Amino acid sequence: MAQPHSAEPVSRPALRRELRFTETASVSVGVMAPTLAMSVTGVAAAAVLGRAAPLAFVIAALGVGLVAYGFVRLAAEFSHAGSVYAFVGNTLGPRPGFLAGWALLGTYLVFPPVSIMGVAIFGRAFLSTTGLAHDADWYPLALAAWAVIWVLAARGVRPTTRSVLAFEVVSVCLILVLMGAICWRLAAGTAPGGQRWTGAVFVLPPGVGLSALTLAATSGFLAFAGFESAGSLGEESILPRSMIPRAIVTAVLFGAVFYVACVTVQTLGFGTGSAGVSGFSHSQAPLGDLARRYVGTPLAALLDLGAVLSALGAGLGGVTVAARTMFAFGRDGLAVRRLGGVSATTGVPRRALAAEMLIGLVLLTAFRLAGTSALNVFFYLATIGTLSLLVMYILTNVAAAWHLGRRSLVQLVLPAAGVLIAGFVLYHNVWPVPPAPYRFLPYLVLGWLLAGLALTAAIPGFAAKAAGGLERARAGP
Repeated sequence: MAQPHSAEPVSRPALRRELRFTETASVSVGVMAPTLAMSVTGVAAAAVLGRAAPLAFVIAALGVGLVAYGFVRLAAEFSHAGSVYAFVGNTLGPRPGFLAGWALLGTYLVFPPVSIMGVAIFGRAFLSTTGLAHDADWYPLALAAWAVIWVLAARGVRPTTRSVLAFEVVSVCLILVLMGAICWRLAAGTAPGGQRWTGAVFVLPPGVGLSALTLAATSGFLAFAGFESAGSLGEESILPRSMIPRAIVTAVLFGAVFYVACVTVQTLGFGTGSAGVSGFSHSQAPLGDLARRYVGTPLAALLDLGAVLSALGAGLGGVTVAARTMFAFGRDGLAVRRLGGVSATTGVPRRALAAEMLIGLVLLTAFRLAGTSALNVFFYLATIGTLSLLVMYILTNVAAAWHLGRRSLVQLVLPAAGVLIAGFVLYHNVWPVPPAPYRFLPYLVLGWLLAGLALTAAIPGFAAKAAGGLERARAGP
């Protein structure tokens, strides 16, 4: 049916500006998935640093703070659903901006399936711990998580962010219960094995040098991945240019305090002697092992359930970021225009969300048909997403250094340090060359980035379309 002509200009699809600070910050904290991170990342640090594993997260927090500085400064000037697409595009130009957004999209196409696999892995652990099912198939659990995430994400951005916040509050509180129990028994002198409080966890063991510390810090750095996610709410936060920088700072500070405290308590809980360090560094589920040792099996089961909730929150936050990125590209004509639509009922870019969810379903189904184990699916996709994310971190900090350096050379220093740190972490994720199939994953990411570069040349009128969309980013509140 033909549409009637009107003298009024066609309005651009618009997201709803309705998020307050707590709701905005919940996305950055949720995508970081602190409970899920603490369920897996401390082990790698303990394997390298032994009893000094907490130091890895101290150094990582400092590094992440420098990387986040560029995001904070740019988010204070530009608000856009495309996040780094606008941060970099408004400073270095449309093509670098699109490439940064493309790298971000590459990450958040795979991070939600990673989170869904987290649900499946810890869901299986919960079922096994409670005796409900042993060796359950991961695919039905993943499908259930996928459906829950889509339903919650489709309800609207405020219900989405509140769900993320609720999931993380519950899961973090469960870890705090365990930490409190361990601290109580350490103080009372009733800890298993006679472990006690000691400051040795913040002193490198003999023979462990600074090179080992920096290597361990790279794994700690990745526990903060997602701190930038609030940037995608630039058109949905009430006061984005103040709320989003504060949200990013809050996520990094919370991660720093929680991670250092949690790994410290885990290290003390296992013990700082050789047997304790070996137990921590070889544990497949350190929080669960400590819960059984200090409290009992019921808390271990609840912690598995907490990790499930944390993973759900991370997946929900991840699809929010991906949908907003695709929405921004579609609205500016850099992708299928239909992706730029917004639901009149919920204010959600529903076609972009559907595209994100269907891509996730294809990935999960392909791995299931290939017979890939749940842990391998988790780490394959996490590696791909992390590499793309680190490229985006570098581009964004280059943009911040260029933008701020034109005002004062002094302001260039911190984002330049962010470039070096993100580059260092990226380097240590590709060198030494990891074993197969991980050695091939950087080439997949490179192919994705080259495809993005090709699109900037292939899309008719690319520069004009991108410049028009980015111009509107400078006109926001």
